[in-house]
Amino acid sequence: MILKNHILIIDDDEAMRDSCNQILSSNKYDIQLAENGHSGLDLIKKTFFDIVILDLKMPGLNGIEVLKKIKNINPESIVIVITGYATVDSAVEAMKMGAYDFLPKPFTPDELRIIVHRAIEKRKLHIENVYLANELELSIDPDVIIGQSEAMQKIHNLIRKVGPTDSTVLITGESGTGKELVARSIHKHSKRQNQPFVTVDCSTLVENLFESELFGHVKGSFTGASTTKHGRLEVANGGTIFFDEISNISTNIQAKLLRAIQEREICKVGSTQITQMDIRIIAATNKDLKKEVENKTFREDLFYRLSVVPIQCPALRRRKNDIPLLANYFIEKYNQKRRKTIKGISERAMEALVDYDWPGNVRELENAIERAIVLTDHEWIEPSDLFYYGLTIDSNRIKEKSLANVEKDHIEKTLKVYNGHKSKTAKALDIDRKTLRLKMKKYKITT
Repeated sequence: MILKNHILIIDDDEAMRDSCNQILSSNKYDIQLAENGHSGLDLIKKTFFDIVILDLKMPGLNGIEVLKKIKNINPESIVIVITGYATVDSAVEAMKMGAYDFLPKPFTPDELRIIVHRAIEKRKLHIENVYLANELELSIDPDVIIGQSEAMQKIHNLIRKVGPTDSTVLITGESGTGKELVARSIHKHSKRQNQPFVTVDCSTLVENLFESELFGHVKGSFTGASTTKHGRLEVANGGTIFFDEISNISTNIQAKLLRAIQEREICKVGSTQITQMDIRIIAATNKDLKKEVENKTFREDLFYRLSVVPIQCPALRRRKNDIPLLANYFIEKYNQKRRKTIKGISERAMEALVDYDWPGNVRELENAIERAIVLTDHEWIEPSDLFYYGLTIDSNRIKEKSLANVEKDHIEKTLKVYNGHKSKTAKALDIDRKTLRLKMKKYKITT
């Protein structure tokens, strides 16, 4: 699907409307025509237009009045003003009211094409800047997927197969297994690789603001909406959107997301304008969505929409032969980041790393290596350098303890570090508060 820019031509002169339509007619633009200001505004209230070509001199509602209303309805639309009565005063007034540029009649076809092309590029640049601001805020490392185990070779093979398609992908696996890295790798192997990759962290967004974050909102649509906001779906247009921990969204938002996926169109909160979208959808969860469907906490129709191609990320304890490879990769990474010169991991320390079951998976291993590099006084990382929120890894001790005991100790020590603060503890453990509460209940941990 080619994402087309929507252009509206408002002019009371039929010959001028048809002429502009023919000049701009191509597979890049979806063009609609309006014979006066009122009919043009009716269309603008229903559909978002990237570009509006507006005649200044029209009977009834003149161009300046229409321009004011357009900017009030949707300030993101770029308005190009045309008129056969070109004066400096009218040009200045139109520009003050928010017009992008001014084109006097008569104009050549190339003049119109050039000014529309510049306006489209300006619109594209604005959306890209919003995307880059989101990326900067997220501060995501462009890491690669490390692993030579059979399980990881299957993942790499799936990525190569599904990447070039536009199929929707559902990535499952425990927290810290690298679900987002898989999603980014799929995007990099796709035809959309030069377009935005936008992440929606469904576990951190506040419920009453989720709709605004997802679809955007218009100025004044609710208390605190002081400006028009681009939603994540709009920012991702043309690229890929990644819903991390999709199971955390409410059934109300699930219904609206399902409609957006089915119709490939969205409306900002507080607006009736439709914006078409061309995006690839990738979702991830650490929960069993089939059980969530059975428990009526996740919509069955949305589940089947998302799980066209399922990919299961294996837990680190299921691919222990990848641990040395990952550990050495993280040493190289954090040597560069922290300006250190650690040579590697001692044999005994590596044995401890392999013996440990890593409830926090690859993310926990990465955090452990980073801390060890920062804190060690040795040239090689030793067992004494491996602290896990107060737990020192010792190969003999780990072998003697069950996974349940290790996990219980890990949680208790982390709670102690954060003085019993459950939100901070859950964040440090890379799990949500609900999971922490369940584990505390399971192990009879009190604070």
